[in-house]
Amino acid sequence: MEQQTLLGQQGMDRPLASRMRPRTLEEFVGQEHLLGEGKILRQLIDQDRISSMIFWGPPGVGKTTLARIIAGRTHANFIDFSAVTSGIKEIREVMQRAEENRRFGERTILFVDEIHRFNKAQQDAFLPFVERGSIILIGATTENPSFEINSALLSRCKVFVLQALSPEDLQTLLRHALTDPRGFGGESVQIAGDMLAMIANFANGDARTALNTLEMAVLNGERTSAGVVVGPEILKQCLSKKSLLYDKNGEEHYNLISALHKSMRNSDPDAAIYWLARMLEGGEDPLYIARRLIRFASEDVGMADSRAIEIATAVYQACHFIGMPECSVHLTHAVTYLSLAPKSNALYVAYETAKRDALEMLDEPVPLQIRNAPTRLMKDLHYGEGYQYAHDTEDKLTTMQCLPDALQGRKYYIPTAQGSEVRVQERLRQIEQWRAQKRREEQDDPQGK
Repeated sequence: MEQQTLLGQQGMDRPLASRMRPRTLEEFVGQEHLLGEGKILRQLIDQDRISSMIFWGPPGVGKTTLARIIAGRTHANFIDFSAVTSGIKEIREVMQRAEENRRFGERTILFVDEIHRFNKAQQDAFLPFVERGSIILIGATTENPSFEINSALLSRCKVFVLQALSPEDLQTLLRHALTDPRGFGGESVQIAGDMLAMIANFANGDARTALNTLEMAVLNGERTSAGVVVGPEILKQCLSKKSLLYDKNGEEHYNLISALHKSMRNSDPDAAIYWLARMLEGGEDPLYIARRLIRFASEDVGMADSRAIEIATAVYQACHFIGMPECSVHLTHAVTYLSLAPKSNALYVAYETAKRDALEMLDEPVPLQIRNAPTRLMKDLHYGEGYQYAHDTEDKLTTMQCLPDALQGRKYYIPTAQGSEVRVQERLRQIEQWRAQKRREEQDDPQGK
């Protein structure tokens, strides 16, 4: 009995989140879209037809736990492998163990936590063993596998997207932790239901954060003869600092800048300001945001309001001069201005269209009349011959051809009817009419008489 007590006490020394780790699918909370009755992952597990897969989802949604449950359910050897602490040498050692198990007819599930941290060479080391069936690879990642996992390895794995747990799911976990012997079932913990809801909302879909917060609240609660009382003040202290879900180098970084960009493009200043605040409060470099705004000013506003790039550039300078938190208002200024500005992507379309032509026609010669002719030889080769200096003409315009012959008449910049671009549109129309008229006159009188 003493031995059991000792072991039990040692178990209780582990963090609550570790003690409450689900042991079966029945205990697992959330991910109904994968594990509900008739869902694909549930069927694979129930039928023991597990193949290599990648679990992609935010922290604390059960990626590691699910891998352990699968290993137990399928009666396979389970090897827990961390990308943080392991290299090529450790991979080879583990693969050798898995190969030996395969010779004895035993399957091995290799769980690789944070698989995105492995470089290309390390990821490639798994390939032959996955192909031979020596291992069933289950990788866990918080980053988009499309960007972080080698295409060869990714093509051999099924990707399952795990979602952040709902507040209701988290409250279920918290209530279970208060009654389960592995949690606080041996103690009488008094905590109001609305406090559990506050913890669940604070955790932002992360079960580990929710359980750790509950544990902190209970351990700091008031001890009475009736048990442990968790009051509002204690909970307030435990919830004093909320960690925003934001990885400056990860997928969420790109999700948020995308949300900001698209909100401005949709002329929604309120949404744009919100996404700006999410990024800044999450620790984003204000200069990164300012650089993106400068790009937006030309890509999405352009000639419809040429002041946009002036304001965006000025805001970049302001951010550089004074930094955070003061520069948040300058960024808000730019984001609001850009959101409300008339929109035109004509400059972006113009360049992309010209780029395609340029790449396909790299050898297209520059017309002789606009070539530089700094030497006598070049002049003898007719470089610059026929060049017309626009400033010497009354209208400051000429009919001189500037595009290569193969692209003559090609249009890249097509202004819209938005904002100031209306005037640009009219100016282009006047230029085109002038040139058409002059070319007709030149055809009628080629000698210019």
